Formats: sequence, C-alpha cells, structure tokens
Amino acid sequence: MPANKKYLTKSPWLRLSKILAGTVGGYAVMLSFHLALTTFLPKDEVVATAFILGYIMWSFLLLWAFIAKNVWRVWLTYIVLTIVFLLPYFLISTANHGS
Repeated sequence: MPANKKYLTKSPWLRLSKILAGTVGGYAVMLSFHLALTTFLPKDEVVATAFILGYIMWSFLLLWAFIAKNVWRVWLTYIVLTIVFLLPYFLISTANHGS
C-alpha cells in the first residue's frame, strides 16, 4: 500500500535536510553523549556500553528527524545537545592540559 501523498515531503531540499539531520546530527549527538560519559565514568565501561547504546540512541535520533514536522527545530536541538554534551569533556580536558 503506497504512502498517502499529502504526508510526504514535497521539497527535495527539505528531504535532504531530514536525511542529513538524522544521520549526521544524530551521530554527533550520540558521539558527544558518550564523550561526556567518559569524563565521569571509566573509559573502558563507556566503550563497552557504547557498542549497544550507541546504535540504539542513534536510531531513535534518526527516526525523530523523520517524524518531526519542523526539521529546523531538529537541527537546533541536535546542535544544542551536541554542545551541551561536549562542554564537560572540553572543560575537563582543558583544565588537565592547560596548566
């Protein structure tokens, strides 16, 4: 049964933006989340859990990019989450190597 045409994205640029937001943005959020975990937990345990949790988290972030009505809100959310998750990693690594 084919999809109803009124629910499909009409613009190819909007469709490309959703694909890129889901793949690249979702991967950036997932990677920065696990980097943030390495600042608080042992790195060996984070790497072990990232094998499973990383794929699950990335798939949900990818799915959310296609379900959301506004792709710009998805991009903004992914950028903000990536920055928030990278802050502890950069602050601690700068404090350890800065002086």
